[in-house]
Amino acid sequence: MNHKSSVSVTNNHGATSLRDTLLFGAPLLVLAMGHMLSNLLRTLPAIAADVISADIAVSPESLASLTGAYHFAFAAGQIPVGVALDRYGVRVVSLVLLSIVTVGAVLAGTVGGASGFLFAQIVLGIGCCGMLLCPMTLAAKLLTPAKFGLWSGLVQGVGNTGMLLSGSPMAWLVEQHGWRTGFLVSAALAVVIAALVLAFVPGGSSDRAAKHTTLKAEAVQVVRIGLSRPLRGVIILAFSSFAAAIAVRGLWGGPWLMGIKHLDRLEAGSALMPLTLAMVVGPMIYGMVDRRLGRRGAILAIGHVAAGTALLLVAVGGSQGFMSSTFGVPVLSAKFDTMAFFVFGAAIAVQPLLFALARAAVLPDQAGKALAAVNLSFFGGAAILQALTSPVASAFGLPAVMAFLGVVLLVAATAFGVLVRRI
Repeated sequence: MNHKSSVSVTNNHGATSLRDTLLFGAPLLVLAMGHMLSNLLRTLPAIAADVISADIAVSPESLASLTGAYHFAFAAGQIPVGVALDRYGVRVVSLVLLSIVTVGAVLAGTVGGASGFLFAQIVLGIGCCGMLLCPMTLAAKLLTPAKFGLWSGLVQGVGNTGMLLSGSPMAWLVEQHGWRTGFLVSAALAVVIAALVLAFVPGGSSDRAAKHTTLKAEAVQVVRIGLSRPLRGVIILAFSSFAAAIAVRGLWGGPWLMGIKHLDRLEAGSALMPLTLAMVVGPMIYGMVDRRLGRRGAILAIGHVAAGTALLLVAVGGSQGFMSSTFGVPVLSAKFDTMAFFVFGAAIAVQPLLFALARAAVLPDQAGKALAAVNLSFFGGAAILQALTSPVASAFGLPAVMAFLGVVLLVAATAFGVLVRRI
């Protein structure tokens, strides 16, 4: 009798645990779909750079500057969105952002010329700027630091599936219906995700204390936390980490494979697929490894050193000038690039642990601001470094872009290792 009762209690506890997980997991995964859309929109130009450039009458190097406006707008929106999340809750903020994304995607799919594309990129950057913060904020408020690492990896993994959509599927869509259709399809996806948010994400109570805090005061707090000793290494590595990932997968990967290795659009999309898969699955694996080992600093440093080295190897294998004539280095086949990009993606996928490291370094009431500081560094770095790749490409070619990004990662990983060791 007692044995049966014990089993019943265990089953009920298991059912309750499962129900609680679903009640929490469903809203989190729906919000992660917003991050997926954000990744789709920021990486779409990589597979359509040639036709976008021709259509709006700019060079591929100038297109890098135009798409960089997305990241500047994205970075600028981090603090206001962080404040809004405290004041109005995740549900309201996510719905407003998805509405802005819908408008921006429609603009990108309809307006003409470089100025119209630039304006659309700015609107999209504003709309997408909180797509990662929304699920991360929900997770930070409901989870312990130990569990946060696992769930942050899951959120990042689900979000990175947007890069899968911008690979071969988007390459086919661009070939068949043009690049503008890709943005219009993204607008439709934004509407669908907004409907799911309405259905699954509960409305949270607003923070009355936050409503009496000025935006300037919030901005100062975010910057102060970001510059604090425990977070300095995290901020430096974040500045380079996402910048390199998005520069390769979001802009230069497609032109590299089509221009340097002479693949067609569909072949380039397929060649980028292993990289994309690594960036989808990797964060979830690193989240599980982090929960078992707990050596976040070492894992982050090793991952970024490996990613930087992979890009340097890509640059060497694609150099048809100085390296070939001076040292006899052969121009390697596209299979080598596919493998090197895969190693890069598998290594750089460690970056969600930066959020976990920041979350563990501060008090619970500062978690949201610490995450905002990391996200600000992520996208501020993406905006600045991606803009810098444009003159590098113009002056020295695409191999120099890959080498530049690789060196940036190695320098940042070294600085991170030194600063983390001193804490």
